[in-house]
Amino acid sequence: MRQARLRTPEHCPVGYYHCVSRVVDRRFIFGDIEKDRFVSLMREYEIFCGVQVLTYSVMDNHFHLLLAVPKRPDEPSERPASDTVVQMLHKLSGNHGASTAQQQLAALRQKGDAKGEAAWLARYHARMWDVSAFMKLLKQRFTQWYNRRVGREGTLWEARFKSVLVDGAGRALSAMAAYIDLNPVRAGIVADPKDYRWSGYGEAVAGVGWARQGIQALAQALQGGKDVPEIAALELYRTHLYLEGDERRETVGCDGRLLRGTLQRDAALGVLAAKGRLPLGDYMRCRVRYFCDGAAFGGQEFVESVFLAYRKRFGPRRKDGARRLKGVATDFFSLRDLRVEVFG
Repeated sequence: MRQARLRTPEHCPVGYYHCVSRVVDRRFIFGDIEKDRFVSLMREYEIFCGVQVLTYSVMDNHFHLLLAVPKRPDEPSERPASDTVVQMLHKLSGNHGASTAQQQLAALRQKGDAKGEAAWLARYHARMWDVSAFMKLLKQRFTQWYNRRVGREGTLWEARFKSVLVDGAGRALSAMAAYIDLNPVRAGIVADPKDYRWSGYGEAVAGVGWARQGIQALAQALQGGKDVPEIAALELYRTHLYLEGDERRETVGCDGRLLRGTLQRDAALGVLAAKGRLPLGDYMRCRVRYFCDGAAFGGQEFVESVFLAYRKRFGPRRKDGARRLKGVATDFFSLRDLRVEVFG
């Protein structure tokens, strides 16, 4: 049975989500050109939908996004007006629906149909400030582009995307970001996360403004919300990646050369079987299901608040929501208690 996605509780002004989607049959369809196009579309719809990509990683057969999604403005005056929406549509690649939308708006105004224009505008507002709408648009547009490019038809993605609601306070947000930016290191593609150009950190180091804004937001989270200048943010986040996300990655091979590696899954499972707790750095070096399948991730108070907001979705025997992550030496909690295959 397909699980419904959790929405941000109403009292939260901004919701943070880790979203993952995989190509059907796990096919390796993302080459350099495909990754470039995906990132370009991601930035277009990031603007159109009013969300912020804090960081991301586009791999050969899947992608990870860490999104900040503001709550939809209550006041209509704070939402884009009709003419602004048309302008935004014209800025999208291929002007998807822009001309048709403009003609529809003109016809409604010619008839003096104010209610009709309001309903027209509401349909576009429904695509903004919403993680599902953003993901749907992004995946649809990339599928259309890719199918035309290679002459194929049909779906490109493996079922629905997964999303985990992330605590925006404390270290949970930056821990999730490190997990995402270290994907290319875990895959053995690069030794240093800065060298992977299709990631938030890699783009930020290369000087891309949108990516730097995302890293700056993550550095501010590391500093408890304090403002951090752009360059200082890059330095702080790099330190975070190395000291917390990948602190023991450096080893020496039998020939004396410096090697970069990742903690093997079997070794990690062995530590857990012995009831040992992994340092956060080692945890980040594994593909950990809590980061993709935990439903909500963060501090105990945050996860408990999500549980209470959706109490009706859980059985009567469930008394509380927060479940401590197994095997990690830090105070992170998840809404789901993964009793098997913590690593996978």
